[in-house]
Amino acid sequence: MGRLDRLDPEIRNSIKHALELTKNNKGLTLSVAFDYGGRAEILDAVRRMLADRISPDQLDETLLQQYLSTASTPDPDLIIRTGGEMRLSNFLLWQSAYAEYYSTPVFWPDFSKEELQRALIAYQQRQRRFGGVVPPAAAAQAASQ
Repeated sequence: MGRLDRLDPEIRNSIKHALELTKNNKGLTLSVAFDYGGRAEILDAVRRMLADRISPDQLDETLLQQYLSTASTPDPDLIIRTGGEMRLSNFLLWQSAYAEYYSTPVFWPDFSKEELQRALIAYQQRQRRFGGVVPPAAAAQAASQ
């Protein structure tokens, strides 16, 4: 995702090749961002909606999501942040509303299969609420397990 047009042509061709090789894969969606910004993505979506003469009465979350560059991609369940960073950094601002975050001090070039397994184990131990509130009794029970 992002703006591939500003990348070196050789890198762009490598990305296109990887996309072609994996286009029929169904098990996991892995998103890698190049020259991407969440604010720019939202602005671009609004610009396309205005160009399509979408009226304010038509606007809702579902329609806006259809205009995002990630419209055909499910919202992320887990966002892994490498290099010890603890901020969103303008990444998937709309789509990450209910995502779980995992931060690791490991930098991206050194991110290994073992580090991915640590992230997935941490993710599996979380109780996902998707914006809902957990009653105190349920929270206490979950904490004791």
